[in-house]
Amino acid sequence: MKNLLIVYHSQSGNTEQLAQAVLVGCQQEAEVNSKLVGAFDAMLEDLIWSDGLLFGTPENFGTMSGALKDFFDRTYYSAQPHELNLAYALFISAENDGTGAVRDIDRIAKGYPLRKISEPLIATGAIKPKHLQQAEEFGQAMAAGLALGIF
Repeated sequence: MKNLLIVYHSQSGNTEQLAQAVLVGCQQEAEVNSKLVGAFDAMLEDLIWSDGLLFGTPENFGTMSGALKDFFDRTYYSAQPHELNLAYALFISAENDGTGAVRDIDRIAKGYPLRKISEPLIATGAIKPKHLQQAEEFGQAMAAGLALGIF
């Protein structure tokens, strides 16, 4: 069994809708344990438990949410001895284009080190059914890749 951790933050509820859809997709893969954790609640132990990571955030002022940045701040140094080298992907809820959040997370992820395994899922504007379908497929693809040993 592989373990997939989804760390997210949502203030308006948009990213939470995406996170719930991502979780539904992940749970379609029987060979993967999936866990959804809010960014303020996620800990180093969650990272150590995981074989893959999905990070979800709104794009706030052109970057990731403060809560996700807090998660990185709290776990970065304590994660160093573990040489995690985990596969990760991003899902972003954005009013703009989401690229600022992606850029900043990718820079931080290099230091853990983490391996980006896909292009980010960026949902712009109000969350629509198509965004939720894309998020579900995104989660399912990540879980399937872990189960098959691709990531």
